[in-house]
Amino acid sequence: MAGDAIKQNFKKEYERQLSIYNELINRKNSKKSFYNGIYDRWKYPVLTRQHVPLFWKYDLNPETNPYFMERLGINAVFNSGAIYLDGKYYLVARIEGNDRKSFFGVAVSDNGVDGFKFMDYPILLEDTCPEETNVYDMRLTKHEDGWIYGVFCSESKDTSVNDLSAAVAAAGIVRTKDMVNWERLDNLRTLNSPQQRNCVLYPEFVNGKYAFYTRPMDDFIDTGSGGGVGFGLCDDIEHAVIDEEIITSRRKYHTITEAKNGAGATPIKTDKGYIHIAHGVRNTAAGLRYVIYVFATALDDPTNVIAEPSGFLIAPLGNERTGDVSNVVFTNGAIVNDNDEVFIYYASSDTRLHVATTTLEKLIDYTFNTPKDPGRSVDCVKQRCDLIRNNLRLLQD
Repeated sequence: MAGDAIKQNFKKEYERQLSIYNELINRKNSKKSFYNGIYDRWKYPVLTRQHVPLFWKYDLNPETNPYFMERLGINAVFNSGAIYLDGKYYLVARIEGNDRKSFFGVAVSDNGVDGFKFMDYPILLEDTCPEETNVYDMRLTKHEDGWIYGVFCSESKDTSVNDLSAAVAAAGIVRTKDMVNWERLDNLRTLNSPQQRNCVLYPEFVNGKYAFYTRPMDDFIDTGSGGGVGFGLCDDIEHAVIDEEIITSRRKYHTITEAKNGAGATPIKTDKGYIHIAHGVRNTAAGLRYVIYVFATALDDPTNVIAEPSGFLIAPLGNERTGDVSNVVFTNGAIVNDNDEVFIYYASSDTRLHVATTTLEKLIDYTFNTPKDPGRSVDCVKQRCDLIRNNLRLLQD
């Protein structure tokens, strides 16, 4: 009887948890009342740790797991690459287990704002780097060579120092044609930068070469002499080596990028230029604060920044400010669908994934018509006074 009771309880709890999971997957999302005229925020995160299928976490055999315990728990689901294929929205999410190891899972939705469901298996990368301990934050690029590339952070122990937390970051590269089968290529090497994170593959050839936006770093956390978002070319994507990096979007004193900045989503091509949705970091008394900002580069020169709207596009708001790493929003994926609707997928506090939506027309307007930061408080006030003066004239007419 005891065995039968255990099996009955197992079945009952499994069915209860499956019902909770199905309710979450089928829940409809809706826009928040938040308004700035640029984008809409949505009520529910599109991915959380609860979106991970039960059969990824539990042993579903009552003989070996009689108390229906999580055997391989999930801590968080966040920073996600994104791509639009055949009318569906694909996210390659960073999934962090209770063991602190991250891996990638592919979730698919029909509308981009809800209903995301993971494929049966996570991505099992080819084990080509024996020193690699962790992987995360994949950017997806549909390249003109016909492949879909994923560029991610490959983290290894730094054995050159006697510090258990010291690490080395490199840019790993994979490619696929179907979002199921992934071929791993050599990690990107940058000859003048000891570490790389937040690298993005440019979607077109530049002078017949593959092009990357990089983030030069002197060590794992601090950018050091790294001046901002870099750009470099390589001849061979299968054995990618960049021997020169040109800084594009620069770090600047007393701005949202003062501590560091890095590429986010793959740049979005428009008639006026490529729009970059990136992240900037500044230091505060409460620690680092991550926000999302925008800049644009010229169509004929990927290193030439032609527009820089002042300040941030998205900052952590409300309960987005709390989580494993508080006061953070971060993006490494955005989609433009067939109707020129834009979906910006951003994580909050290294815990969950949200979406903000706008249109390509609005994003272009924001990028190219929002004033640039003049750099000094007195000039910022003059800029605002000009806006007020013009508005008061309109209101008086």
